Amino acid sequence: MTAQVCVLYFAKSAELTGVKEEEIVAVPTPISCRDLWRLLLQRHPRLSVLQDQVVLAVCQQYVAIGDQVVTLADGDEVAVVPPLSGG
Repeated sequence: MTAQVCVLYFAKSAELTGVKEEEIVAVPTPISCRDLWRLLLQRHPRLSVLQDQVVLAVCQQYVAIGDQVVTLADGDEVAVVPPLSGG
């Protein structure tokens, strides 16, 4: 099964990808957060500089990049949230 999701990029991740949001079709579901991150890296290799600092938010719920499995549905939102800088 696959889902079409909207990926939102914030701060440094938007700079690295050159986009603030994009639709990705045919994302396998369920999918581990690690595999979801790998899928984003395939699309935007420059994101790799954020590898151990970024957090994903799926439908506004933060998830660590690891073995946790998420089930996505068409229209779900995935946000790439890099570490925030500044005060």
